[in-house]
Amino acid sequence: MALDLHTAGNRQGVVCAPHHAAVEAGRQVLAEGGNAIEAMVAMAASAAVVWPQMNHFGGDGFWLIREPSGRVNAVMAAGHAGSMATRQFYREHGSIPRRGALAAVTVPGAITGWMLALEAARAHGGHLPLRDLLADALRHAAEGYAVSRNQARATAEKIDELKDVPGFAQTFLLEGKPPEPGKLLKQPALAGMLDHLAHAGLDDFYRGDIGREIAGDLDRLGSPITRGDLERMRATLAEPLAIDLSAGTVATTPPPTQGLASLLILALFDRLGVREPEGFNHIHGLVEATKRALRVRDGVISDPERMAYPADRYLDPAFLSAQARQIERGKAAPWPMEPFSPGVLSTRPRSPEAAAASSASSSDEMRHALGRRRAGDTVWMGSADASGLVVSYIQSLCCKFGSGLVLPATGVLMHNRGASFSLESQALNALAPGRLPFHTLNPALALLTDGRIMAYGATRCDGQPQTQASVFTRYALFNEPLDRAIDAPRWLFGRAACEAHARLHMETGFAEGLIDRLREAGHDVELLPHSHSDVMGHAGAVLLHPDGTMEAAHDPRAEGGAAGI
Repeated sequence: MALDLHTAGNRQGVVCAPHHAAVEAGRQVLAEGGNAIEAMVAMAASAAVVWPQMNHFGGDGFWLIREPSGRVNAVMAAGHAGSMATRQFYREHGSIPRRGALAAVTVPGAITGWMLALEAARAHGGHLPLRDLLADALRHAAEGYAVSRNQARATAEKIDELKDVPGFAQTFLLEGKPPEPGKLLKQPALAGMLDHLAHAGLDDFYRGDIGREIAGDLDRLGSPITRGDLERMRATLAEPLAIDLSAGTVATTPPPTQGLASLLILALFDRLGVREPEGFNHIHGLVEATKRALRVRDGVISDPERMAYPADRYLDPAFLSAQARQIERGKAAPWPMEPFSPGVLSTRPRSPEAAAASSASSSDEMRHALGRRRAGDTVWMGSADASGLVVSYIQSLCCKFGSGLVLPATGVLMHNRGASFSLESQALNALAPGRLPFHTLNPALALLTDGRIMAYGATRCDGQPQTQASVFTRYALFNEPLDRAIDAPRWLFGRAACEAHARLHMETGFAEGLIDRLREAGHDVELLPHSHSDVMGHAGAVLLHPDGTMEAAHDPRAEGGAAGI
């Protein structure tokens, strides 16, 4: 399977995305003289129309923007829980459901992120009007687009749990059935909303006529989100989390995202001193680092206002070195590990009694919530331009098609990010009005020691930090070509939807004997039946070289690619 790679010679800009329509939207903006941020907004809007199983206008998003000065900013566009989203409200309904109006727990935040990003775009010479940035998305919604293989497959897989959710069948089924790949699908209500926003501005989504329509539909359908919640929604600028590694400095987004986990994996692996790619030490080392990173993540990441300590506490060199020393070079650690206590940086094992009395995050309900969120899907995209702007962006609905709830007046598909909340009052991510949910979303951006700027990212919940680690180590540590780093066989440690426990899922194509060696070390390996599996999600990267040339590549596991000007 070919991978779309654009390399040297691109001096105006590059883009990459998991759907070809989004790639073309970004390329057109660059061709019209737009910058990398403007290109990303056009790509984000287009992707939300043509890949609705992965993202939509009712979801959240996170940005890393590297400015020409070298500064990196994080744009945090996570929606908060609605003012009526109380634990008592959901206890009366039995639980926080995955689908339907009650699954629409949190305000959509993505468009506030676009607004803040466009302010940055204008500060760096951006000049294209909003109607131009939304043009491709509007055209696809009004005139129709060809249903992708991924959307057709996702619809067929999820039809039983989505077909009765208000608005879903009318929007995403054809004659009451999942559409076949290539069939034309239109979203007329969404086209009307986009046309309105193109003239009124994005703020109207929250505080104007569109916001009023969204709030009215949510109220009639039973969601706990109010118009006041929409009016209060704002994206924020934040300092990225960052860490210095042997290959350079890597940045990602802070809580409530799992960016900390992505940095922990790389920092722990860096301390192992692995010198050869693709062998046992490479894969085993990253998997064992992943176990410790996920353990810390599940013990500490929450709404940043509720965290006992700042996330960079867990990037302390002494803590990292102690964690790395616990990794056995030839033996897999058991999983699950005992819960991590945010107040304890000591790595000494605790007694079984102490572990059992740990935080509420280890409760049965929280474990169930953690398991549910692993079923999600996402869109990561990258862009760069000749001015030195480099963008790493990710947006999502959480589960495939999110809540499934399509608002009739606007065609907005609402996410179900609130599925990560717990109804236990003492839980790490306890539900409360105004609270931010835990997010698996986290884009990445690296400044390598030789001056290359690398924006990269991946999808698939717990797979995001693992796939980021595979791409980064292959390219930045072991000097594999960018296309090889993304295309090569991958792995994912975790629990699949129907599995009772976590396993090490691996694609075909690894070196002969490696699977046996991993099993001998104690890894519970499931060998997938083919290469380029959807289980692995999708990865991509863009690069800005010191000489001004750029390159970009996206995953053959998706249906997009890369383009350059």
